[in-house]
Formats: sequence, C-alpha cells, structure tokens
Amino acid sequence: MSGNPGNLRQAARAKHEAALLRAEKGLKAVLRAQTPITFEGVAAAAGVSKDFLYRTPDLRARITMLREQQTPAAIAAAGRNAGLEGIDTSSIIRTLTAKLASERAQHRQELAELNQALAAAHGQILSLRRHLPNA
Repeated sequence: MSGNPGNLRQAARAKHEAALLRAEKGLKAVLRAQTPITFEGVAAAAGVSKDFLYRTPDLRARITMLREQQTPAAIAAAGRNAGLEGIDTSSIIRTLTAKLASERAQHRQELAELNQALAAAHGQILSLRRHLPNA
C-alpha cells in the first residue's frame, strides 16, 4: 500500500475538528443575533454544510433542541426586526419603477433599431439573390 494512511487520517480528523469549531461559533452567532435557529442559518453562519450539521449527532441534537425551545412569538419578532426598518420603501419603489421604465424605453429603442437592421439585411439578401445566375 503506497502513501501514508496515518497522515490522511490525521488530516481528516483535523479538518473535522476545525469544522466542529466553526459550527459551534456559528451556532453561538445565531443565538447572539436572536434569529430563528435553523440548520440553514447555522450552516451559513458557520461556513459548513447543512449535511455536516445533520451528520454530526451532537450538533444535530443541540440545534434541534434549541429550535424547539424558541417560542413562536420570538421567531415572529425576529422576522419583523429583520425587515426594512428606517427605510422609506415608497422612495425605493419610485426609484425602481423609474429605472424599470427607463430600461423598457431603452429596450424598445434597441428592438426598433434591430428590426430596421434586419429588414435592411433581408433586402440586401433579396437583391443579391436576384443578381445570381439561376443554378
């Protein structure tokens, strides 16, 4: 057998331990932020995969327990706090509507120019076909 399986095992163990530490930090970050505890949220905060969290029994049990301890009112409050506080949504809507109208006008203009170019190309093709000897 070639290679060094002991080094491979040691590297795999170190990688697993590093992922466990990141998962713990991610879980603490989600708890500190008081956001709903989900596997997806913890995975994103920790930089690990959801699969890793599900396959690690201790982490899976802790996340499940903490998620079940959350009250529906706390989850709803966290969702409201994550909204657009302090932002005038009507001005955002006006800005986006104006930008959309501008882009639509630009696309209509480009489409008209392309249609004119296509008509000219068809005319040139027809003219060239008329000048070809019949084969």
